[in-house]
Amino acid sequence: MKINGPNQSNFNPYKNQIQKQSEYAKDVNRKDQLEISSQAKQLLESEKPGAKRAAYVQQIKEAVDAGEYKVNHEKTAQKIIDFWSKQ
Repeated sequence: MKINGPNQSNFNPYKNQIQKQSEYAKDVNRKDQLEISSQAKQLLESEKPGAKRAAYVQQIKEAVDAGEYKVNHEKTAQKIIDFWSKQ
């Protein structure tokens, strides 16, 4: 009685797993890359603060450092309400 049929010597149940491991080893050597389109670069440039905004921010920083900056609580609360009521 023959248990194994012909050509069973070539049978390897782990063949697929070995191939996947070799493919993974090839992928390990690759480096991550990032490409930014020209449109994205233009958007980044356009969102940079202008001289007027930079002067305003500097003025606030100086007021905070001097301890003279006052928060308008009513205006802040109204902006929070407006923001959340739009959504």
